[in-house]
Amino acid sequence: MNTDQRALLIVDVQNAFKDEKWGERNNKQAEENIRKLLWHWREKEGTVIHVQHTSDHPDSLFHPSHEGYLIQSIVQPIEGETIISKKVNSSFIGTNLEELLREKGISGIVITGLTTPHCVATTTRMSGNLGFDTILISDATAAFGLRDQNGIYFDAETIHNVSLATLHEEFATILTTEQMLGWDG
Repeated sequence: MNTDQRALLIVDVQNAFKDEKWGERNNKQAEENIRKLLWHWREKEGTVIHVQHTSDHPDSLFHPSHEGYLIQSIVQPIEGETIISKKVNSSFIGTNLEELLREKGISGIVITGLTTPHCVATTTRMSGNLGFDTILISDATAAFGLRDQNGIYFDAETIHNVSLATLHEEFATILTTEQMLGWDG
């Protein structure tokens, strides 16, 4: 796999998502799969960008004063890797992500992170709309169960799978970690 023109984007893999307040979660192996991709990118000396959600609200788990703000140790950034801070769902809004990618000559993005229907999906849509060759790694992201506007509960696996389905072939190519590690595209 050519990592020269493809950046690995790790979205919001922060301690806040370990909190029980979120409820039921699917794909407990997401962080481990992200770690595998991260090690591969590091081995190939590819571009790695960590995105860290921040909140101005002192009570938020994503406020810099809280432990939840920290990037999980399993994917901890190392020297030379970029960390971008964002305050909304898209990693492109209010950040220099697009500019950074274009300056580096990056034409493709491999997206991983948390959570599938929120920041991952929003970033994936924008990446595709901005013309980047976008790949979303299905088993390197995860979702939590949600209630809709009518109070109907949808389990985490359903939320995850429907989110992926809305992105597939419209905004991104959906691959597994194993497929990505063996891919030549």
